[in-house]
Amino acid sequence: MTDSPLLTMRGIVKRFPGVLALGGVELEVRAGEVHCLLGQNGAGKSTLIKVLSASYQPDEGEILWEGEPVALTTPQASMDLGISTIYQELDLVDDLSVAENIFLGHELSRGGFSQRSETIRRTRELLARLGHSEIQPTRSVGRLSPAAQQIVSMARALSQDTRLLILDEPSAVLDQGEVDNLFRVIRDLTSEGVAIVYISHRLEEIRQIGDRITVLKDGSTVATGLAVDQTPTSELIKLMTGRSIEYVFPPRGEAVPADAEPVLDVSGLSLAGVFSDVDLQVRAGEIVGLAGLVGAGRSEIIETLYGARRATAGTVRVNGKELRRGSVPAAVKAGMGLCPEERKSQGLLLDQAVYSNITVSSMSRFSRLGLLDSRAERKRSTELTESLDVRPAGVDRLVRLLSGGNQQKVVLARWLLRECRVLLLDEPTRGVDVGARAEIYALVRSLADSGVAVVVVSSEVEEVLGLADRVLVVREGRVVHVGPSSDIDESRVLDLVMEGKVA
Repeated sequence: MTDSPLLTMRGIVKRFPGVLALGGVELEVRAGEVHCLLGQNGAGKSTLIKVLSASYQPDEGEILWEGEPVALTTPQASMDLGISTIYQELDLVDDLSVAENIFLGHELSRGGFSQRSETIRRTRELLARLGHSEIQPTRSVGRLSPAAQQIVSMARALSQDTRLLILDEPSAVLDQGEVDNLFRVIRDLTSEGVAIVYISHRLEEIRQIGDRITVLKDGSTVATGLAVDQTPTSELIKLMTGRSIEYVFPPRGEAVPADAEPVLDVSGLSLAGVFSDVDLQVRAGEIVGLAGLVGAGRSEIIETLYGARRATAGTVRVNGKELRRGSVPAAVKAGMGLCPEERKSQGLLLDQAVYSNITVSSMSRFSRLGLLDSRAERKRSTELTESLDVRPAGVDRLVRLLSGGNQQKVVLARWLLRECRVLLLDEPTRGVDVGARAEIYALVRSLADSGVAVVVVSSEVEEVLGLADRVLVVREGRVVHVGPSSDIDESRVLDLVMEGKVA
């Protein structure tokens, strides 16, 4: 890491109609360092990196590159400097191959003809550099797992002469082994003088990989250049939130009697080639967590419960009534709701208003004689967003314009309106800051306390153990442990998911 800055941003201001997204941001990044950018959802991190990638133009302020003023007027101008961005929501083209995605926009050609064999060769080299030679260059990206798609996105960034690499929540869809490999790649890059801007809500990752920290709050820089090894976590939380969060997980209520009738009763559920023989009972007022590595089958299990996948064996009952396999309408009618892992692509209508996203599963409540009562929709949605503290306020705002944590609250509001009996949560705090996490945890616990049966899937073992009353550990499509969360710790869970030993 050098002492002279590669990138300097001074007094960056960005306004949108009715919103000051950035109110004077200061940032300095040196070649060869990992500079961590922290802040709650809505603090301005995404807007700032879009200014750097030239998706947005700043209204005020200046950007210096190696001490010289630059105008990032187009994305190509940013790329020409060597700035590459990997967004949290990957911008890959599902119908194109891995190789085509990696070299999209800078295709290898000679004499006007595409060099397919050279493209595939270079793709293999890049994937090998990232430790993922098993990904086939000719495979369609849409058929890859989220973790593999993340690797493809990184390979695309490395296919260019990158000098500054921006990583937005890069570990959100990676298991621990893949995170370790990601950190290896980052260290290799920084040793070559590449600067990294690393955005993550996982503060333990910042400790492992970061050199310095800049904290944003409400669109402004509240601290910058903090040394990672000299800044306590408590100070970072106070800077991000303006308050100290001592208890992230809400206290549990009284234990649900073991002999209580289950609201959700799953027996022998199987999906050929993915998972098998899953038994699961969740009682009213209970939170059950599913822990396991990415690819273990956790998400597929709850998608099958919800009817988004058709089970090949087994039964799912809600309040004693067996659900038809592979039918989402049957699950919703029975009182089941799902907050999916990929909320933007699977859970939200991004170009619709907040109120439309909340009422979409309860349209019959707001229609009379075939006509929608939009005033009633807005009124009820406003009540829900106010109770959940969705920011910025206003149910007519496009949901696309909300931060990740507030988008998640909108999805939860949909099922609050529906008054569901069973709530399935897949990675409920993915990409959500520490303050919004505490709010979501409290909401989930309050739903359980009101009698909802909750199932939570999370890649973060601490989250599963802190939130759930009981835990199922899943390894390679099989449940290898079931028991109270109080009877198992993080190291034991990791031992189970890696070795599959039955307790």
